[in-house]
Amino acid sequence: MLETSARLLRLLSLLQMPREWSGTDLAARLDVTTRTVRNDVERLRRLGYPVHATRGAVGGYRLGAGSTLPPLLLDDEEAVAVAVGMRTATGGSVAGIEESALRVLAKLEQVLPPRLRRRMNALQTYTVTVPARRAAEQVAPDLLTTITAAARDHERLRFDYVTRAAASALRDVEPYSLVNWGRRWYLVAWDTLRSDWRIFRVDRMSEPRTPTGPRFAPRPLPEEDLAGYVSRSVAAAAWRYTARVTVHAPAETVAERLPPWVGPVEAVDERSCVVSSGSDNVEMLAVWLGMLGADFTIDPAAAPELAAQLRALATRYERAAAG
Repeated sequence: MLETSARLLRLLSLLQMPREWSGTDLAARLDVTTRTVRNDVERLRRLGYPVHATRGAVGGYRLGAGSTLPPLLLDDEEAVAVAVGMRTATGGSVAGIEESALRVLAKLEQVLPPRLRRRMNALQTYTVTVPARRAAEQVAPDLLTTITAAARDHERLRFDYVTRAAASALRDVEPYSLVNWGRRWYLVAWDTLRSDWRIFRVDRMSEPRTPTGPRFAPRPLPEEDLAGYVSRSVAAAAWRYTARVTVHAPAETVAERLPPWVGPVEAVDERSCVVSSGSDNVEMLAVWLGMLGADFTIDPAAAPELAAQLRALATRYERAAAG
């Protein structure tokens, strides 16, 4: 009986993977016959688990969605990954999930084997999080789920939006994807009024609703790499002074020296890259570029204020070095 129960748990764990299993594959994994697999599937069904079966050469077994949440059977790495994710969520940018994340983490740590509990305790003890200089505006979980559901179902979305100038307006968009950058959420969408792609900060959105009417046909995305698209667009819009700087060092080396909020790093070749960034203070931008530890060039016509500041700094540093 104990052997049968252990085998049922193992079978349930396999069926929880997002794929279909043939009877032969399951029998090989469990080291039993295909008849035993069929009997065990029937036992799971009697216990209330919706195990679906399809016939044919590409058919097999899979676990469907039921009325209750089945016990999730995790391997060691999956358990650690969930624990790390829950601990991160306790200080995240989604409002209202901190307490829920703590409850999940407490339940998980209570049942972890000693070897995994030691790993989690070590992670907690020897990891320190640097707090953000400026707290990000949190967003409600139901706002995120409303947006993603509209994107999944290709439904237009209407919402009230507060711009950087503190002006409020109704927007009607075709939502495509959410991008999480740093501690903020951004929506990439097609603005139907402006007939162009737009990026919206989710914490500035309110009253989202899907209007009645036909769904939209998906358009080609502005870029395949939406994370890069958002980071470049947001970095360019956020600063008073912007520049595209060619740094004469490998992209991997430069990226390691920069925090992600600075802006994207694009490789040109094995020995150079382009950094798109900016600042509200042109002096700080010039000083920051000098701290990259590599030669760099800019286009003086595209960034005249930065070029003038670099000349002033060069003169000042030369006088200082001459004594």
